[in-house]
This record gives sequence, C-alpha cells and structure tokens, in this order.
Amino acid sequence: MTEHIDLFKTDLGERGGYDAVSQCSRCGYCLQACPTYVLTGKEAFSARGRNQVVRMMMEGKIKDIASAEESLSTCLLCGACSSACYAHIPTLEFVLEGRRTIQKGKAHWLVRWAVWLLRDHPHSWSGMLKLAHFAKCLGISHFLASCGVFRLLGLQELAAADSHIEQAPLRFAQDHLRKKDKAEGQEVKPRWLYFASCGTNFLFPKVALASFRVLSQCQGKGRFMRNGCCGLLAYNYENVESAKTSAQKNIEQFEREKNSLPDRASMVADCSSCVAFLKNYDQLFLNDLDWKPRAQAFSQRVRDVIEVASPQTLTPRPSFIVTYHDSCRARNGQGIVLPPRDLLKNLLGDRYVELSEAEWCCGGAGAYSFVQPELSAEILRRKISNIASTRAELVLTSSTSCLLQLAYGLKKYYPDCRVMHLSEFLKEHGQ
Repeated sequence: MTEHIDLFKTDLGERGGYDAVSQCSRCGYCLQACPTYVLTGKEAFSARGRNQVVRMMMEGKIKDIASAEESLSTCLLCGACSSACYAHIPTLEFVLEGRRTIQKGKAHWLVRWAVWLLRDHPHSWSGMLKLAHFAKCLGISHFLASCGVFRLLGLQELAAADSHIEQAPLRFAQDHLRKKDKAEGQEVKPRWLYFASCGTNFLFPKVALASFRVLSQCQGKGRFMRNGCCGLLAYNYENVESAKTSAQKNIEQFEREKNSLPDRASMVADCSSCVAFLKNYDQLFLNDLDWKPRAQAFSQRVRDVIEVASPQTLTPRPSFIVTYHDSCRARNGQGIVLPPRDLLKNLLGDRYVELSEAEWCCGGAGAYSFVQPELSAEILRRKISNIASTRAELVLTSSTSCLLQLAYGLKKYYPDCRVMHLSEFLKEHGQ
C-alpha cells in the first residue's frame, strides 16, 4: 500500500521528498502569512518550523516521531505560506507526509470506514448519511452529544461536527441532478460537466443546484458527471493509495464522458478545496507513466465555479453591504483572487466592501475545527471581528468548510450577518 508521495512538484522541477523539503531556506517570508505562527509565536507552528521538523524526521534526528505531532497536527493546510514564499515551497504537502509517517498507516477507523464507503459503496454511503441526517432532524445526534456518548466512544469530533452542521438535507444534489438529466434526455450536447463535491452534494445541495443553474445561464447546457469522491478526504486523513484509487475512478469516468463534449469543454465544481485537489491530480501520479498524462489531461479541464460564473446584472440589487472571504484553497491552491472580486464590484458597486485579512483562514480547514478546537476558535474570532468591521449583512465564500465554520462563528459572535456561497448569491440575485 502506498503511504507516501514519491515525487513533488517544485519550482525547480519534480523532486523527491528530502530534496523538495530541503529547498526551504528558512528565510522567514512565510511567518506573517501563517495564522498559527502569528497567533502563538511558536517557531514549531510556522511553515519554516514545520519544514524543519519534517526534514529532521527524514534525517532520523527525531528519535520519537510522536514528539513532532503537535507541530504537524496544528497546521491548517491553508497554503498561505506557499503563496508568500518566493520559491513556493509546498509546505502543506510535507506536513501531510509527516503526519502519514506518525500515523503509520493507522488512520482513525471512522475515516477508513467513510473513505471505503464513499469510494467503493457510494449508494450505501448515501443511505447511511440520510439516516444520520434524519437523526439530526429529530435531535438524536444532539442528544447523544449532550449526554457524552460520542466522547465515551472516542468520537468527540462527531459532537463538534454536530454543533457546526445546522442543515440536514434528506435529498442530495445528486438525486436532483440525476432526475434532471433523465428528464432532459440526450438531445442537446452538453457544453460542460458538473463535478459534485461531497460537501455541496451531501451537506449543501442548494449550493450545488445554484451552481448548476448559474452555469447553465452563463455557459449553456451542462450535465452532471456522476462522479465519485475526489479523494481529498483520503489524501488528508488516510493514505495516498486510497486517494489515487478515487482519482483513477474519476479520471476514467471523465474519459467516458468527454467524447460527448465539445473540445476543451470544462468540468466545473463548487467546493474550492476539492477543485484545488482535482487540479493537482497529477501530483499523485508523477512517477506513473501510464496515469500521469491522463491525470494531467483531466486536471487541465477542471474549473472552479467562482472563476467561470459571469452574470451581467443583479435583479434585485441588494441594498445591504456584502463582503467576500477567500477560501484558502481558492486563493492559495488555485491562485483565484480577482475573478470573484471583479464580478462583485461590477454587480454591487459601493455595496461591496473588501474584507480585511480576507486571505486569512477562517479556522474551518476541513476537520481542523473539530480536532483543534482551541486554535480554530481563536482564528475564527479574528475572522468574525474583521467581518463585523465591514458592517456587512452577507459574507460570500466558496468552500464547504468555510460555509460551516463561518455560519457557526457568525451565529455566535455576529448574528447580524449570514454566510452564503457565491453561487447561491448569484442564483438569488443574478440575471
């Protein structure tokens, strides 16, 4: 089983792990970009500190590798350090490598179970999740969390997740989109494919349906790709082999679909974290001559909805202030900064107000808010304070974990504002 990445993409070309992490010169340009370093002042909580920890692990200078866990487990994987770094050192990749070494192939059983169901038994996963959502609607999960049942079972993260998740849809985006495809038939050749990310599919189906509608208005007819999980969950929390298997399934599905598409048609998704991973599929196959070109061909077609949505007007035009929070993996993972801002400035005029430290992580970062609650809460309070300073009534973003985290923080600290995915906003107001 493949536990680690063999080669990494760097500014100096493809390099092995040790050569790649050794490119960090510890210059310090990353320090003020790293939220965990800024908030704690700890060198081990900085990007250059974490690179040094991983390098020392590789050199065998850290005898008890468990001692490196605090440094590596507190990383947000936001990628802000790489954006600030002149050499664009991919620190988050090295952090994940260090975590995999500490983990030694023994991911939490709940993660292994979830990845296995998502990848190999998607219908069973959907059924299980609908039962969980039904329990949420009835208040059963809240009761179990308040009684300490999750804690006794060693599943404290589930209790934290329950407190963050307010909505519990019983119909997923894939259910609606499959029905839509069946009703429309195959008469019109689609101009793009919609890749359903797990977060918007299972937690925020309204976002997925909004994205589909906005894209249909801007790009013409599209079709649901009927994809599986992108593999990011496995890549971050289980092992590389599981992530590769998910990637291969999606690449094969795209190759079956592309013959019915125009040349260079896009594949669009609406969770920026997943999109960044899809755009980087070739990282999984750099030493695989068969799969590398297929992964590259796949990734070249991937687009984030926030870079292609382009309505011309808003009807009605909101009278309240709107601001925008960058998803880390949109800004740092994909380099998408101006497109959503230019769009909002054009549509809203002076109703759009730029957010101070918009590039800072909100503390959601996948499961980070559940496994590092104290640091996450401190980062979140800073983010909500900045949102409040704009006096906005609506903050827009583009990632599932941001939607969850900001909704939780706004309700707690600044209830005059709500959070919405950019696609939902454009569907509600766009023309």
